[in-house]
Order: sequence, then structure tokens, then C-alpha cells
Amino acid sequence: MKEIESTLQNKGIRPTAMRMLIYKFMAEKKSAQGLSDLELAFTKADRTTVYRTLKTFEEKGVVHQIDDGTGVLKYALCEPGCRCDIERDLHLHFHCNSCDKTICLTEHKIPHINLPDGFIAEDANLVVKGICDSCSTY
Repeated sequence: MKEIESTLQNKGIRPTAMRMLIYKFMAEKKSAQGLSDLELAFTKADRTTVYRTLKTFEEKGVVHQIDDGTGVLKYALCEPGCRCDIERDLHLHFHCNSCDKTICLTEHKIPHINLPDGFIAEDANLVVKGICDSCSTY
């Protein structure tokens, strides 16, 4: 937990017990988590506290938000050194149609897209949908 505490402090986040537990929970998952996933994992926590923790993490660059097309926003921890920079850090996401998990494929970066003059990119999201490696082995 000391490592989590240091990580949060380095991002300018006060490491409360709840924040450290949410960070630990997300670090142990291999897929992105929605607000409802976190609420189910922390049933004794106030919904507002969980939501505010996610928003704080997002604002400070600890997590990034994923719109995987399911209508439910999901969150995943950013990789070390990530600044969520559109030119450098955006990566591919994979949504499994079988198990409904959304997985960050951080080693597959979204290539730079040349936009017409006057257009300014603020975010990009690339989601591939199909069957993940765990589901395809059955």
C-alpha cells in the first residue's frame, strides 16, 4: 500500500483509505471498470465518494475514461508516465462481445491523424469489438 500511497501523492492526490482501495482494486483488474463495478466492489462506500474518487483520478491523470460503445463509461489506470496526451499516450481498446470486458491494449498506440486546417483534436478513442483471448479459447 506504500507504493499506492506514493503514486497518489506524486499525482497531487491525498491518499485516503478509500482512494487507495479503489486504486488497488483497479490495479488488480485486467479490464476497465465502470462506476457500477466499483459500487458493487465497495458496497459499504457512498456512491458519491466512489464517483468523486474516479473524477479526481481522471483529473489528475491516474485513470482514463473509455467510451466502448456500450453506453457505460469505463475507467482504467493509466500506464506509468502517461499524460493522456493525444499525440503520445492514446491507445487501442478492445471490447469483448462475449464477456463484456473492455481491455486497454496500451502497446498498440493510436496513430497520429492529420486533421484539416482549423480542426483541433481534443480526444480520440478507438475501440475494436470482437472476442477476447480468454473467450476465444472455449
